[in-house]
Amino acid sequence: MAPVKISYVVFFSSQDPKYPAENLLSENGIWPWLDCPKEHSRQLNVELQLERASPIGCVDVGTSLSAFLQIEVGCSSWPHDQPYLTLVPTVTLMTPADSKLDQNRCRVQMFKEGKD
Repeated sequence: MAPVKISYVVFFSSQDPKYPAENLLSENGIWPWLDCPKEHSRQLNVELQLERASPIGCVDVGTSLSAFLQIEVGCSSWPHDQPYLTLVPTVTLMTPADSKLDQNRCRVQMFKEGKD
């Protein structure tokens, strides 16, 4: 199945003015979305709208300095009180040892249907 484009950023919890959440819409994937350096958030959240409703069988995620990742999905037509469904449960991307040793800072990971 062909990739589905992200139409727009619905919500983000924080952003660096130089590296806003809208960078996630970039097709070349060069520009990151970073936390605001003044906020020192321990958790970043982003809600993205796909161009159309689509079954999701695979997600590729590139991260930098991220320890954990969780992906939840929903549908804009759902009632506001309906919770999102977990597509990818919380996974560890960077261990405390990696952080201390400044290793594995950046990675790309593919999450496929039926794979852990």
